[in-house]
Amino acid sequence: MQLFYTNNVSDGIAVFSKEESGHCLRVLRMRHGEAINFTDGEGNLYEGIITGDDPMSMKASVTGMTPGAGKRGYRLHMAISPLKNDDRLEWFIEKAVEIGIDEITPLICSRTEKKRIRRERLEGLILSAMKQSLKSYLPKLNESITFKEFLSGEYGGRKLIACCDEQLRRQPVTEVAGRGEDVLILIGPEGDFTDEEVRLASDAGFLPVHLGTSRLRTETAGVVACCSVYLNNI
Repeated sequence: MQLFYTNNVSDGIAVFSKEESGHCLRVLRMRHGEAINFTDGEGNLYEGIITGDDPMSMKASVTGMTPGAGKRGYRLHMAISPLKNDDRLEWFIEKAVEIGIDEITPLICSRTEKKRIRRERLEGLILSAMKQSLKSYLPKLNESITFKEFLSGEYGGRKLIACCDEQLRRQPVTEVAGRGEDVLILIGPEGDFTDEEVRLASDAGFLPVHLGTSRLRTETAGVVACCSVYLNNI
């Protein structure tokens, strides 16, 4: 199934962006009267018929809708340090969306080497990965935020910080991220969180966890954490 995206659905008519229209009509060569599937990124999966084949602004009439399509029994929010190599952060985001994630926050830590992200490109990757994996919920990419500022926020569910310090009492993430439980996981930069950051997180109610016995790159740790939560819920 080919899945398209638009957040412009009103009175039974969906209008698509220039990018989505061009991909459908010019790349895939679909035409007026053909059936398509699309989502609004808010959990609604639509069936429709192309009624307007303008490659700048395609239209489709809605013939069916499934609300809450693919809804999971938990929410996963990951705050992860940006990486010096953009490709590695992009790889993480693509895989995390495919596995299942709801919210991503770029977390600026003491040892974060690169503090800027290419937001427009990352949002494009999130959208593409959502469609490729046939999901109907579009994950949210938050603005970058410093570690201390992030800790001052209010968050529900289980709060975890993945760290490498073997001197700490850490539990396996698979044992503390319970089934059907909302989870927030902090993933640090290369070189890990500082001792002070771990202490501040613990004071804010974050439980130290580990992701196994191997030392993982930041992007790999993020994917392993996503998989751990996902596998606990299937």
